[in-house]
Amino acid sequence: MAKVYHALVCCRAGIASSMMLEAKCKQVIAEEGLPIETRHGSLEALDGFDGDLVITMVDLVDELNADPRVPCAVGVANIVDKDEIRQKLSAWVSGRAE
Repeated sequence: MAKVYHALVCCRAGIASSMMLEAKCKQVIAEEGLPIETRHGSLEALDGFDGDLVITMVDLVDELNADPRVPCAVGVANIVDKDEIRQKLSAWVSGRAE
């Protein structure tokens, strides 16, 4: 069975922008058949997070990649741009296969 990666889609508050980002991520994941399952939350959801990836806005990525609770963070500049999301998630999954 292929590995399924677990991702937290989050922003500071966990309200509007990360909910929109998660919806677009789910569309891309389904369209591309990427082995990623997502859940949604705020930065507080990092407590106890044991997944593989955090998907967030580009302005939080450096902060999250410096956080020891975060194995890897991917930042998206335009949360409704499925092409950007597709490129970044596909590249992340490809990097796991190496």
